Amino acid sequence: MRPVDPLAEVRAITRGTVQAAMEVLAGIRPIHQLARRLDPRCLAALQHRAALIRREITRTGNPALARLHRNSTVRSVRVCEVRDGVYEGSAVVVDDVRARAVAVRLERSKQVWRVTELVIG
Repeated sequence: MRPVDPLAEVRAITRGTVQAAMEVLAGIRPIHQLARRLDPRCLAALQHRAALIRREITRTGNPALARLHRNSTVRSVRVCEVRDGVYEGSAVVVDDVRARAVAVRLERSKQVWRVTELVIG
């Protein structure tokens, strides 16, 4: 069995989680798919933001809002260990409308990485 490089593992988890979160905001991925990766507070905040976006699109019919978060691509990911079992990372995401920064904090608990902070710019 090959030893796991924690930095590479956290980088991959960060990339996948950020991509999935952007897809939730775009309305093309169900939020429950992130339930195992995000802690309950982060999951609730992401769900709330997605609901606000959907509500505003329905209310205004603004085509620019409908393009928000569409075709998101994670361009780069950087992570660093802040203490044993805790990493912080950042990602640059580009979509149809703009580029944005995303910050995450991952903590290892019972051999599972959990996102405990998710801030989408």
